[in-house]
Amino acid sequence: MSAGRELKAVLFDMDGTLIDSMPLHERSWVIWHDELELPFDDPDGFFLATAGRTQHEIVRDHWPDWDEERRLLLAERKEVLYRELAARELQLIAGAAEVCAQARARGLKVALCTAAPRENIAVTFERFGLEALIDTITSPSELKFGGAPGEMLRGKPNPDIFEEAARRFGIAPAHCLVFEDAPLGIEAARRAGMSAVALTTTLPASAFAAYPNVIDTIADYTGYSLPIRLPA
Repeated sequence: MSAGRELKAVLFDMDGTLIDSMPLHERSWVIWHDELELPFDDPDGFFLATAGRTQHEIVRDHWPDWDEERRLLLAERKEVLYRELAARELQLIAGAAEVCAQARARGLKVALCTAAPRENIAVTFERFGLEALIDTITSPSELKFGGAPGEMLRGKPNPDIFEEAARRFGIAPAHCLVFEDAPLGIEAARRAGMSAVALTTTLPASAFAAYPNVIDTIADYTGYSLPIRLPA
């Protein structure tokens, strides 16, 4: 008998993992700060600390003195700026569509697990026609299955959206492989009990070296073959 666990599902983050959107997010944050005449002295540190989180979480934690209505409006303004750029310029990560098709051909389940709002997901799907390659989408905008009334799925590094995808598929987390470009996402996969592949589209390989669940680090999907089995 072969060692390891059979791969049954692949779970993709979206921004920086399926789509080359991080430069567009960075540009939209720069425009956003400029519009509000806010200082933006450490963009690299800002992006490292916020990748994988919802815009509302980012605005809430960085500007806690703002009232909730203002936070919601300005979080949405940032996403509008991103979508304006994405509708014109967004590209897939090299080889991403081929890996999704490879998963589909093998009969694997495919999930999109992202903190991006539905409007951003819609831009991606409309631009690249990914509907036929994705079985389900999980995000912090959804109610938590079995949770308290009104309890939502939490964003990364919490494992919620990965666990929810596995639950919908009826597949144990140990048989799922997560693709992520951010340490918060890799940590979320670790907490979910899932192996992960780190993409260096946003950060260097050294940013993922400390995570024991990372089984591979890749620059993009060019020539990448999904494993048959995951490490035991």
